[in-house]
Amino acid sequence: MKVTWEEPRWDDLGWERLAAGVGRCRLPVWDCTVGLVTGPGGALLIDAGSSLAEGARLRLEAQKLAGRRVDFVALTHPHFDHVFGAAAFAGAHVLAAEGTDGAGAGGAGGATGGEFGRAGREALCADAVRNGLDVRAAEEAADTLVVPHRRIRADLTVDIELGDGPKVLLRTVGPGHTRNDLVVVVPGADDGDDPTVVFCGDLVEESGEPQAGPDAVPSHWPTALDRVLSLGGENALYVPGHGAVVDAAFVRAQRDTLATRFGVSREPVD
Repeated sequence: MKVTWEEPRWDDLGWERLAAGVGRCRLPVWDCTVGLVTGPGGALLIDAGSSLAEGARLRLEAQKLAGRRVDFVALTHPHFDHVFGAAAFAGAHVLAAEGTDGAGAGGAGGATGGEFGRAGREALCADAVRNGLDVRAAEEAADTLVVPHRRIRADLTVDIELGDGPKVLLRTVGPGHTRNDLVVVVPGADDGDDPTVVFCGDLVEESGEPQAGPDAVPSHWPTALDRVLSLGGENALYVPGHGAVVDAAFVRAQRDTLATRFGVSREPVD
């Protein structure tokens, strides 16, 4: 039996529509992006907010938009403003780049890393508080921190079934902003009506200068952005971890700025 599906009414909840079944919202305080990809085959959330309360609000909004519970949560990188809300998505399968369970901090302002055990939780909590999150909210989120159910070594295809279009691709492209950067690629429609959408995490930032904490790998960051560009192409929409949606020219310019900033010689993409 064919499953009926309707395009979410993104505007009703203040979300921005990017393509059929693809939207995002910009969260307050740190201007962090959360994405949603939904269709008759399921619903995938990209990043989960900076606290359990924020995650709970996102869960309700995502369920209203998708008309179903969120099936997957993809974490682009292990910083508090992107992962602390994940525990609110009970029953969802949490996905992250391989090694994410061993690089637990270095958020909006940076912190030392560690596993998602006590050391990692304490580092994430301290980083969140240092950046302005309420102490109790930070401790609550750290105590319930979700260890990813699956770590992605290279790439993973998720069956969301946006109509008859291609499936969603999760691809590791780092190191760069962190040691474990993951991007989510939603291929464009064959008829050209919708562009490819690439959720970049904090490999790309529009609302401020890209942040390079202690867990960043500056020498590889420009090459990671070359990989992002190769996945999306010239006409894609690139969704930064913070700020407005950008185009390929913006990503190239930021790549070149980062290469100059860190004194990196450009190398061919492998």
